[in-house]
Amino acid sequence: MRTTARWAFWRRAQYFSLFGSLALLVLVFLYFNYLYTAPTCFDGKQNGDELGIDCGGGCERICAADVNAPSVLWARSFKIADGQYNAVAYVENRNRTAATPELAYTFSLYDAQGLIVERSGTASLPPDSVYPIFEGRILTGGRIPTRTFLDIESPDVWIPTPNDRGQFTVVERTLSDADSLPRLEAVVRNNGLEEARDVEVVATIFDKERNALTSSRTLIEYFAPRTDTDIVFTWPLPIAKTVRSCEIPTDVVLAIDLSGSMNDDGGDPPQPVSSVVRAAEQFVSRMRQGDQVGLVTFATDATLDAPLTTNITAVQNMVANLSIAPKEETGSTNTGDAFARAREALESGLHNEDARKVLVILTDGRPTAPDEEPEIYALEQASSTHAAEIEVYAIGLGENVNFDFIKAIAGDDANAYQALNTADIDRIYQDITGSICEDGAAIIEIIPKIKRIDAPRG
Repeated sequence: MRTTARWAFWRRAQYFSLFGSLALLVLVFLYFNYLYTAPTCFDGKQNGDELGIDCGGGCERICAADVNAPSVLWARSFKIADGQYNAVAYVENRNRTAATPELAYTFSLYDAQGLIVERSGTASLPPDSVYPIFEGRILTGGRIPTRTFLDIESPDVWIPTPNDRGQFTVVERTLSDADSLPRLEAVVRNNGLEEARDVEVVATIFDKERNALTSSRTLIEYFAPRTDTDIVFTWPLPIAKTVRSCEIPTDVVLAIDLSGSMNDDGGDPPQPVSSVVRAAEQFVSRMRQGDQVGLVTFATDATLDAPLTTNITAVQNMVANLSIAPKEETGSTNTGDAFARAREALESGLHNEDARKVLVILTDGRPTAPDEEPEIYALEQASSTHAAEIEVYAIGLGENVNFDFIKAIAGDDANAYQALNTADIDRIYQDITGSICEDGAAIIEIIPKIKRIDAPRG
């Protein structure tokens, strides 16, 4: 009897065990087939052998903690039209083989009153170099930005990318029409064995101190392997005035006051006109190959004595022979017409479109001609000259000269000089020569980069 009961108990235990095992297998089957999701590199969780959320271990993505954060080196904005600006910034990625396909950024443009406008976007950031971030045609509502900032967010996605800085090289570049509609032509080479698409190319022009002066962008939609392609950058406004390098030639008109007061100090030869003429002659002699020079003299009237020419020696000799006409001993000073004649010369067909336009004017007193409001007339003509993108350097001679007037016609206090005596004049002319152009080439930097770096997909 006991044997039968014991056997029945184990029999039931076996049935229950078998049933439980079958039920467990069914539950496991249902779970793995309908409920379970295997760990992936795109599930928003740290699982498997990942070192962070969806990064490290077997995942292609690199954890942000394992890379150097990118840094902004500088940001600038440049006028392209009234109320429109291009903004560019240089961002450094110090990671040798890590790139990010989505660097989120925001440009902020400010003036003295505060924030003008913000522009946000995303850009790729290849590895191991400095790359430009560019935003074009930013509208400022007529306000003029004086400060530009770029804020970048820490990228969530970093991917291993071959360090291939040599994929693109710039093999030729030519800058032309710098004082009209600037045009930079370049030839870029794809050294790679594969085609490239959507190659963004940014050109930035710097002075010799590496201060950015202007920037532009173009796009190569398709770039075949092992080929060269021609690209063009353009600007709607002249840049010759801002590019100080002596590689940019200069068209300069020298305007000299020959009114009677210029020999009031007497002497033989008369002063101060003889010292002015001698210093002006030396100024002309310092013109460089490719420069042009013209000459305007003014007293009661203004005369264009020499239109723009590359014959520097001829103008130098003309300056050396300048003197005050006897009739001007009791004449007037027509500063306004001096500006008008100089502007006509610099806007004539003789102007070199690759050159900057400069007027250097010297006078020892207030304008006294024409008869009605001569000073207002001079200021109006000076304003028209500035509007024509002509840079004006003004020298006021003597202790009694109205220096506020000199600064007003110069348009920039840095371009206004006062020569207290004749010994100052040559030094001032030498300073102006150095201001017009700086020794050393302008730096033209052209940087291509792939606009889109593909991130790994699930």
